[in-house]
Amino acid sequence: MLLIHIHMNNIKNIIFDYGNVIYNIDFSLAQQAWAKLGITNVESFFGHKQQSSLFDAFDKGEITAAQFRDQIRLAANNDNLTDEQIDTAWNSMLLGIQPGTHDLLLQLKGKYRTFLLSNINAIHYDHIMGYLKREFDFDGNAHLFEKVYYSHFMGMRKPNANIFEFVLQDSNLNPAETLFIDDSPQHLATAQKLDIQTFLMTAPDTIKALVEREKLL
Repeated sequence: MLLIHIHMNNIKNIIFDYGNVIYNIDFSLAQQAWAKLGITNVESFFGHKQQSSLFDAFDKGEITAAQFRDQIRLAANNDNLTDEQIDTAWNSMLLGIQPGTHDLLLQLKGKYRTFLLSNINAIHYDHIMGYLKREFDFDGNAHLFEKVYYSHFMGMRKPNANIFEFVLQDSNLNPAETLFIDDSPQHLATAQKLDIQTFLMTAPDTIKALVEREKLL
């Protein structure tokens, strides 16, 4: 495992990514689901490190869920795909949250200024909000952090610098005192250029293991 030395004594703020940092996801399940709907070249169509511009537009809220579904029908060359079939395929990658994660986030919030910064879209957002209510009786993630930032409400997405610059300015964060935890190297690269400290979360590593290893609490 590549260990990145973090100057933990300087850290006052932590920005968390959501997918595969807090909420477990599996990109390959979505690829399999898209293939079953008739989409070819699924690896280039949708993946962890590259994807069709359709998904970028959806993450930025530039297109609606209805427009997204129409584009999926086009990509699958199948006008008969139902909204439910498309949503089920798209949500198949969303697995859930490990027990104890939310308690740990609340503990960290007690010691640091903590934030959520997620590339997300309307369909995944609705699914996750339903999951949080059903499984934990949570109305979203807002109580776990000082502030939450969702790409599709902001019109921006990682790895573009503007979303990081917005968060730093909006919450008045000193990048040198800020740790950003994400599972995507391309997102961390942008943050590093802005002098934000970074940590690449790679399975089977977890927030819990990182907190214990670096004595964050």
